[in-house]
Amino acid sequence: MNSSRSTVDGGDKPVIWTVSVSRLSDLFRDITVEYDHVASIEPLHLGFDEAAKHIRERLATEHCDVVIAAGSNAAWLKGRVSVPVVAAKASGYDVLKALARARRVSDRIGVISYQAPLPELGNFAATFGLDLAQRTYVTREDARAAVHELKAEGIAVIVGAGLITDLAEEAGLTGVFLYSAASIRQAFDDALELARLTRLESGRGRRTANAQRARRGMNDLRGDSPAMERLRQTVVLYARSPSTVLIEGETGSGKELVAQAIHRESPRRGANRPFVAVNCGAIAESLLESELFGHEEGAFTGARRGGHAGLFEAANGGTLFLDEIGEMPLALQTRLLRVLEEREVMRVGGTRPVPIDVRVISATHCDLEARVREGRFRSDLFYRLAVLRLDLPPLRARVQDIAPLAEWSLKHALAALDARPHPNLAAEIKACAPLLASYAWPGNVRELRNLMERVALFLAAEPLQALTPAFMLSVAPELGRQAAAPVEVSFLPTSAVRESAAAVLARFGGQRDLAAQHLGISRTTLWRRLKSEASPDT
Repeated sequence: MNSSRSTVDGGDKPVIWTVSVSRLSDLFRDITVEYDHVASIEPLHLGFDEAAKHIRERLATEHCDVVIAAGSNAAWLKGRVSVPVVAAKASGYDVLKALARARRVSDRIGVISYQAPLPELGNFAATFGLDLAQRTYVTREDARAAVHELKAEGIAVIVGAGLITDLAEEAGLTGVFLYSAASIRQAFDDALELARLTRLESGRGRRTANAQRARRGMNDLRGDSPAMERLRQTVVLYARSPSTVLIEGETGSGKELVAQAIHRESPRRGANRPFVAVNCGAIAESLLESELFGHEEGAFTGARRGGHAGLFEAANGGTLFLDEIGEMPLALQTRLLRVLEEREVMRVGGTRPVPIDVRVISATHCDLEARVREGRFRSDLFYRLAVLRLDLPPLRARVQDIAPLAEWSLKHALAALDARPHPNLAAEIKACAPLLASYAWPGNVRELRNLMERVALFLAAEPLQALTPAFMLSVAPELGRQAAAPVEVSFLPTSAVRESAAAVLARFGGQRDLAAQHLGISRTTLWRRLKSEASPDT
């Protein structure tokens, strides 16, 4: 295991500290060996105030890019340390697997979650006849009280995070740990991505990291519908041009995938011509300027010795993909316009312009033209970004692609679980096609892929279960609740109606994390959208 006792200038690897006092420590330790070659990782066997104090003291003399924690520990640290904190989150598959293990112990199951109950468990329990009792906690005392309350009700097995399972076993109950290795790997992946965005690293390091993202191309734009055929033709056509491209489409429709395909088909592909991507809505405004344009030494508190090359410089010779461009602050829009017009970038605090050769592809799920009319997006920047425009069709506008995409996604999901697909899977998917086609797919291809991962988990657990429409509905009851509205299929401009942030938030019972995940945006961007919808004239 690597030691992370280094200063900002020590080494090229991102520095990650993991924080846990429960059995999660064992999982962190097991996963760490898989990432030792790409990050310097150190475990901190502390929690809450002790962990926060320890981290603050060490940050005075040492450097850390990201802290990984889980549950209440992660929430506690986020407001108490200056370093970014990635919260390891249990997936829906983790929950289902934990419930399956718990049911082998008892028909009555207790679930204790941090801050809020798991909203999907109610429908799941009703569908599969589970006797579930949910409780929530904020502090250790809350958790202990919830455990004893469930014990008093005669519940013998409790599902939860490490703190919960430890307390359950202290009380003489069976504790079922919620997290899986896959979820912890996802937390490490998220931490590495966050480190690439926020760590003050060299242009060379960032160029290498982002070049790995552009491995996908035309073969990944799946579907045989006329809309997808036109899309592939347009990608090839646009790849020949050096002009900017604006990709418009609903969340989950594959905007970054299309941007990668344009890059891969263009003369800018190659090891020395990187594809660099940044989500303009996922980075704090105070960091976004430095990330895009770079900064000179001493430009602000915490600026790296020797300065820092921004993403424009990192993408030199290649393609810079600006996702969620509609979330870019107005002040930065002015700087971006100047870079596009002058073909040179001025670092924050710098006096010498740096020439660049970068093709810019941007993407948005919002109506940029409406934002221009409202004064929230510069009209001159809009027309500069939208020399070439590409509108991705929503999944419900290419119904004939749904069943083949479902089959392809299900096969890959089963393979990931080391499970074999049914010999007659194609026929079973065809029987389910009318049900799949009747759904509106607000999350588009991403939602379809996620649903097939859920179906795969159940099929892997019950290999003899046939994939029928009734079984599909039992696993995904949402398919029967929302019918697809007619959509006029067109390429330009966008014709699909986008769901408001407020409506999505209401659908998820006020759970902002779930609403943001569904929309494919950050919590910060969700807050901005809610604010703008509440006061459209400001």
